[in-house]
Amino acid sequence: MILRNTTMAQIAIALSSFLVPFIGSALNLALPQIGRDLGMNVVTLGLMVSAYLLPCAMFQMPAARLGDLYGRRKIFLLGVGGFTLFSFLSSLAWSSTTLIAFRALTGVSSAMMFGTAIAILTSLFPLQQRGKVLGINTTVVYSALSIGPILGGLLTHYLGWRSIFVACCAISATAFTFSLIAIRDEWAEARGEPFDLVGSALYALMLFAVICGFSLLPDTTSWMLLILGIIAAIVFVRYEARHRFPVFKLDLLVNNRAFRLSTIAAMINYSATSASTFLLSLYLQSVRGLDAQHAGFLLVLQPIIQTLVSPLAGRWSDRVHPASLATAGMSMVTLALFGLCFLTENTPWLMFVALLLLLGAGFGIFSSPNVNMIMSSVDKAAYGTASAVTGTARLIGQSFSIGIATLAIHLYLGTASITPAQHAAYMSSLRLTCAVFAALCLVGNYASAARLKK
Repeated sequence: MILRNTTMAQIAIALSSFLVPFIGSALNLALPQIGRDLGMNVVTLGLMVSAYLLPCAMFQMPAARLGDLYGRRKIFLLGVGGFTLFSFLSSLAWSSTTLIAFRALTGVSSAMMFGTAIAILTSLFPLQQRGKVLGINTTVVYSALSIGPILGGLLTHYLGWRSIFVACCAISATAFTFSLIAIRDEWAEARGEPFDLVGSALYALMLFAVICGFSLLPDTTSWMLLILGIIAAIVFVRYEARHRFPVFKLDLLVNNRAFRLSTIAAMINYSATSASTFLLSLYLQSVRGLDAQHAGFLLVLQPIIQTLVSPLAGRWSDRVHPASLATAGMSMVTLALFGLCFLTENTPWLMFVALLLLLGAGFGIFSSPNVNMIMSSVDKAAYGTASAVTGTARLIGQSFSIGIATLAIHLYLGTASITPAQHAAYMSSLRLTCAVFAALCLVGNYASAARLKK
């Protein structure tokens, strides 16, 4: 049976969406082996992770703008092709320097994919099918998060860490081939306009300072970076407001109420949930005494339930107002986080699993309808910008989430390890973090529900 072009294009974009969460979660299992083979310590391993994430965040908006100017299909293909090439080169890395460099170039390639993928997907399908399609794409992301640690561990154990990059190279090469065949149309609504180089540089500086600042909390350097990020943001906004052809049209946030509230809700949701796996992994292993394997089996329940719920929520959002579903999902996340505030060293396992399932279901019900709301609130000329804003909101929310968790842990434990004597202190930091996250979600609920007002 020959697949329709739209179906093959959807598969291609789904494969590209699969790659980033998969390689991120799979590489976590390979870090010790990479460190031994290339002589990398904890600092350089952390630098390798940051070398990917920072370019991915910094260049999404400029990449989306380049798609508007020269064609989203071209930029997407360049991104997938670059991901394929640099993943292959990463598998051949002969030193820590070369691996970090190849990962940074992979991050730039990912920004080109992220800045255009959702925009292309939205352009390919009519409004009445958009929720279903975006739900399937979101499901792919959660699937990658679910199988990444399992498959990454198996590949690392039997074939070595380089095999993870080889596997990603094969997947991205398939996505590139499918895209080349199936995506024939080109979208360049801003063709002929100049590229805003200064605005792009300010945008990249702003995100670099903000993300690095949150990741280094509570170090003194982090506060300096956050102040730099705020200054860069003010200069960026003032410059873009006066520019005739800005890299980011501020009117989308200022005048488009649905887009503004949906973006705020997305950022808050990621801020309140991204660090939960990190915190609960420490809880299960350091406080409850589980090994990494059994802790992983428990924590994988959350992305599994997200994978099951997301496509259903996407389909429902084609029939029910997406904001209604997103608000219901955010409410479930709020309840789950509120429940986690009462975790103890002896919380029954059934209650813990129930909270994990509630958290996963809430996030799954929120995510697809919210993306549908974002993409449906703008016209075709702004699809690229909306796609990039969605990805940027996720990355900023993730860094903010880790920053809050790190601050809380430092407040109660300082630099001490989580020994039995420190269990009570860690539990206090965990409960405080979950309380802050639940409060954030209450604000997110207001932003999400406000979209229902006429």
